[in-house]
Amino acid sequence: TFVGAAVCAAAAGGAFLVRRRWAAGAAAVLVLAAAVALSIGLRVAARDSSPLAQLAERAAVATVDLVVGDDPRVLVAGPGGRARVLVPVTATAIRAAGRSWRVRDDLIVLADAATWGRLLPGQRLTGTGVLLPARAGDLTAAALAARGPPELSGAPSPLQRAAGALRAGLVRAAGVLPDGPRGLLPGLVVGDTTGMDPVLIEQFRTTGLTHLVAVSGANCAIVVGAVLWLLRRVGLPRLALVVVAGLALAGFVVLVRPSPSVVRAAAMGALALLALATGRPRAAIPALSATVLVLVLLNPTLAWSAGFALSVCATAGIVVAGPGVTEWLRARRVPAGVAEALAVSVGAAVATAPLIAALSSAVSLVAVPANVLAAPAVPPATVLGVLATLLGPLSPAAASGCALLAGLPARWIVWLAERGSALPNARLPWPGGLSGALLLTGLLLAGLVLGRRLPRLRRLGLAVACGVLLIGTPLRGLVPGWPPPGWLFLACDVGQGDALLLSAGPGTAVVVDTGPDPAPVDGCLRDAGVDRVPLLILSHLHADHVGGLAGVLRGRDVGAIEVGPQPELGPAWAQVQDAAAAAGIPVLRSVVGEIRSLAEVSVEVLAPQVAEHGTRSDPNNSSLVVAVRTGGITILCSGDIEIEGQRSLLREHPDIRADVLKVPHHGSSYQDERFLDGVHARLAIISVGAGNDYGHPSAALIQTLRGLGMQVVRTDVDGAVAVGVDQDSRLWVAVRARGSPAA
Repeated sequence: TFVGAAVCAAAAGGAFLVRRRWAAGAAAVLVLAAAVALSIGLRVAARDSSPLAQLAERAAVATVDLVVGDDPRVLVAGPGGRARVLVPVTATAIRAAGRSWRVRDDLIVLADAATWGRLLPGQRLTGTGVLLPARAGDLTAAALAARGPPELSGAPSPLQRAAGALRAGLVRAAGVLPDGPRGLLPGLVVGDTTGMDPVLIEQFRTTGLTHLVAVSGANCAIVVGAVLWLLRRVGLPRLALVVVAGLALAGFVVLVRPSPSVVRAAAMGALALLALATGRPRAAIPALSATVLVLVLLNPTLAWSAGFALSVCATAGIVVAGPGVTEWLRARRVPAGVAEALAVSVGAAVATAPLIAALSSAVSLVAVPANVLAAPAVPPATVLGVLATLLGPLSPAAASGCALLAGLPARWIVWLAERGSALPNARLPWPGGLSGALLLTGLLLAGLVLGRRLPRLRRLGLAVACGVLLIGTPLRGLVPGWPPPGWLFLACDVGQGDALLLSAGPGTAVVVDTGPDPAPVDGCLRDAGVDRVPLLILSHLHADHVGGLAGVLRGRDVGAIEVGPQPELGPAWAQVQDAAAAAGIPVLRSVVGEIRSLAEVSVEVLAPQVAEHGTRSDPNNSSLVVAVRTGGITILCSGDIEIEGQRSLLREHPDIRADVLKVPHHGSSYQDERFLDGVHARLAIISVGAGNDYGHPSAALIQTLRGLGMQVVRTDVDGAVAVGVDQDSRLWVAVRARGSPAA
């Protein structure tokens, strides 16, 4: 704070003394930067001195009066299968340890989705729970792990209730569409992605289309642009155009809820629309800069918000490159509307590419063509979706009709995401962080400058790019792909969880567990070319083993789902049953000793005879354990059994043997050495997520496994793991580094 104030004073004084234009400009930059630093410093000081932060250091139990700041965000289900939400709120009062305080601090609530998931912005309530320290680098004073449902102390404002009703009406109207467009349409119109298939969301990331389902300046520009086009056809004077367009923009902000991010998007959209309409990027850049400065001063947390940075970069790209690209395309006889749409897509995609590379450590090679091809479909889908939203309260039938029409361009966007993400090398690994962003920025700028200054070099670059596509793609077939031919067993890299594949013929595999998220397991199955799953085995009902169920079911023929003889009852069991019923898939209870044979794969159920009780973790120790025999080798899939479960298994099967051991419970320290030694495995595979908070895998366990003569591979370090047998009946193992297309 002191440094920021000192720099402000020094810069202003220096500019007054020097009285030069360049000095004044430099001083203005310093003053503005120092003002932002001063604002952030004041916020940090207020956060650190807040009673919330001090109580969080002691993990105090508190009752807090809250005002909801934004929509609850759904998280991956917890260990018991219960969905959780993050709710941004503002705390106004605290009661803890017999004392009370009046405050005005930002807070994050972690709570049960069933009771906290339907809150609306502006709603007042009271919550009780444990206060925990906020994450480093966050201006949020603390986090509240809620205990029990909220106590509502007032209804949301009429504005928020109206917005919520309209949004719910759009979701209902979109119910007439197939799965993909049904979830996409609310995302395109109001940024509501709660109904989107997680696999489709990942495909949007791969193809660089994620910005389409975030309320941005483009949404605002489309809505206001449609209103302006209509009113110009009617012949309204300019003043009336400005007034009505302003009202339309304000109405759209109300529809998508006037949170700070939406207000910022409206400002960005207005600027982008102004630049494209007037062709005056020089006037728009100062306005954009001023808008960014004011927003950061008012809300310093935007300074490190990825969404804010992407929005600013996209708007700057549209403002700077849009008019020039449009003019270049129009000179080559591209129709007027198509030229503007292409200019917006190219400008936004190129400007955001360095930041996306820094955040995701990857570069999408299909982002620009995917955005170009999707651009013509976005305006009609958005406008028709807004009409469906507005018609919902008046005529549900008319709203459904508009949704059906909006579904046509939405289907095209879904098709682009699905096909684009399936292309070879659609997404390539790239250095992350600042170095990756600077590297890509330098390459883009160098290409732009050289291409403009040296036309011959531009032609050479185009020829090289075409050569890479025409020659490099066929050469890719000479590089061993993934998984390698002849694989028998595949441990997918799905993060902190298990997802195992057992080859049962061309395009067919038995699957054991699904990992925590649908997208990674779906990608693993697509890489393996699996479109038929005759048997899906769920070892137990923790989220890191069943959370990705939708990814396995998506677009595949699944014969049956098998669970343990006594599955843990709860939300996860209900979710499995609901998903199976919706897909028409039978759910089977396993019986110890049964053997299922599918092609060359034999699956024998070894445990549990009965559900474990009184152990350190009954669900883990009650995991379904199967021995798989295929290609002359035996693979032991052991779920998450711990010491008690391992000892029970060894008592029931003292002669248990396997060539490959899927190490139980992601390599935790709760292992019985006698069991590990008794299996006599040559290869130990640990399915575990990088940087997990559980300390998995245990360093001592890895030493034990190696001491027992096992080769150890782990998905957090080596990536996905494939196992097979060569012509001489020798066991082989291959790994796939993360981001690599090959073994």
